[in-house]
Amino acid sequence: MRLDGGIAAVVTGGASGLGAAAARALAQAGVKVALFDVNAERGATVASDIGGQFCAVDVTDDASVAAGFAAARAAHGQERILVNCAGIVGSTRTVSRNRETGALTHFPLDLFVKIVAVNLTGSFRCIALSAQGMAALESCDGERGVIVNTASIAATDGQIGQAAYSASKAGIVGLTLPVARDLAAEGIRVNSILPGLMETPMMAGMTQPAQDALAASVPFPKRMGRPEEFASLVLEIVRNGYMNGEAIRLDGAIRLPLK
Repeated sequence: MRLDGGIAAVVTGGASGLGAAAARALAQAGVKVALFDVNAERGATVASDIGGQFCAVDVTDDASVAAGFAAARAAHGQERILVNCAGIVGSTRTVSRNRETGALTHFPLDLFVKIVAVNLTGSFRCIALSAQGMAALESCDGERGVIVNTASIAATDGQIGQAAYSASKAGIVGLTLPVARDLAAEGIRVNSILPGLMETPMMAGMTQPAQDALAASVPFPKRMGRPEEFASLVLEIVRNGYMNGEAIRLDGAIRLPLK
């Protein structure tokens, strides 16, 4: 699909990290971009920087997502590109033992539900509503739309404490092909990216020695991935009309260890 001012895009989680990088890259290519995020202050700042539209959206809420798409479409028209980057993390063992008392606790089930609700169900909610709108469009360059989801290498290399996060991201990988097949007749492509260790706000919260150790664990190049490298892959997926139903690792060849 060509990228120009006649194309509209929605980027969830667009206020920071990988989502903000994707939004900036799409805008630089001329695309009209709307950002969905729960962080209104950062979202409005990024939208102002790129000449886009910010929509305060909670991807776990049907009405919020529907209102976000309505606002984005009122500003830019029906989107042909959806980039799902909204996500949260959380880490705890399925069963933990207190080293001093020996007391056992299990993974908080409400946390498991929340992580899946944002990362997996929230992504699919946006996919379904966006694809419905895309399907009503006339074909452009032989297709009606492109959807790019964000999974993680934790989908296949889940570490200790990542049961909920890994399950949510494995779900993104798992839905990629069937949803691509579901939407093939409508001319809508669906792909997912599995980022590795990336320079995101989550990583920035770690100590420098911890960041350095993680970077050194990457086979090549020995550094964390840059958000603009993620954004570059998003653009290639959108532009490459034969890329469909694929889950692509972007990780410098790393395979995560036990912990």
